[in-house]
Amino acid sequence: MKQMLSILGSTGSIGTQTLDVARRLGMRVCALAANRNVAMLENQIREWKPQLVAVFDLDAAKKLRIAVADTPVRVVQGMEGLCEAASIACADVVCNSVVGMVGLRPTLAAIAAKKDVALANKETLVAGGALVMKAAREAGVHILPVDSEHSAIFQCLQGCPEKKALGRLILTASGGPFFGKTREELVSVTPEQALKHPNWNMGAKVTIDSATLMNKGLEITEAFWLFDVAPEQIDVVVHRESIVHSMVEYADHSVLAQLGVPDMRIPIQYALTWPQRFPSPVEPLDFIKCGALHFSQPDEETFLCLRACKRALLRGGLASTAANGANEEAVRLFLDRKISFLQIGELVMQAMEHQPDAEIASVEDILNADQAARAFVRQKAKV
Repeated sequence: MKQMLSILGSTGSIGTQTLDVARRLGMRVCALAANRNVAMLENQIREWKPQLVAVFDLDAAKKLRIAVADTPVRVVQGMEGLCEAASIACADVVCNSVVGMVGLRPTLAAIAAKKDVALANKETLVAGGALVMKAAREAGVHILPVDSEHSAIFQCLQGCPEKKALGRLILTASGGPFFGKTREELVSVTPEQALKHPNWNMGAKVTIDSATLMNKGLEITEAFWLFDVAPEQIDVVVHRESIVHSMVEYADHSVLAQLGVPDMRIPIQYALTWPQRFPSPVEPLDFIKCGALHFSQPDEETFLCLRACKRALLRGGLASTAANGANEEAVRLFLDRKISFLQIGELVMQAMEHQPDAEIASVEDILNADQAARAFVRQKAKV
């Protein structure tokens, strides 16, 4: 079991739950990183006593230095600080739960430092999967999935005897708050409505991605890189109850599924303790209370983000990078009430199609394509 952690995104939903798991398992934390939540970071510093804390926002970093001046912790800032926290020598594993493209460079920094990465940052693999997985193979480190869907697949694959035995991966989707709605019914959706997820407690960006089904598009791309399968071997089904977290179908058409109550502490703990299992605080699954489980086809006509991500994956190169960058920008504009809910999918599709065919040769290629997609969205949205 990994004993010493560096947690990036420690004040977010996944980060705080990771600390809860670490607290219960008696793990230690040598580094923390967050964007700007000074008050929560101060509390975490006083409890966990890390050597290093990285604050992405420069003004927040200054405030934190003052707040914890009575402690020996070293406060660093910006992307350079985030990468330092990701590569700190004392960490056995780096938990990357930051949101967005900001997570790419720290992931690569952790790999370069030969750290295993418990990855909850989808965008790292969506935008830079080719570079990240190549670097991980060369460094001999593990990329351990934290997302509930990819953790489920990872768990189901533990008994897979060989790659040719694998048939397909089946990702489950909650369907978000707008399952069954038509495009006409979604014309006037507000951010408040889109942020009401039926099953999971997540940050704003991830919750909007669930409402648009962009999260499933990102997860298809992530699964492609994590599990080295062909795009046509990855399917999505809507499962409203969020009890079956994903499934693996083998060549003989037997299907293994990982089930559990919708609590992120299960996949977080498995990433930190793999290949071992330990008791967790999560309540056991009661099949009698569950009753029936339902599955249905996702609506790609209404939720264009999913279709855009599938097309991007088939195109390869920087297409997925463009789709991801466009989505981040479009979600920001939607939350700021500058575009409509349906425009998110439309802009993601357009930006992905606007991206020229190009292979990924460097981090700069990824960052340039990301910025171009964001600029495209702003230009189309006229903001």
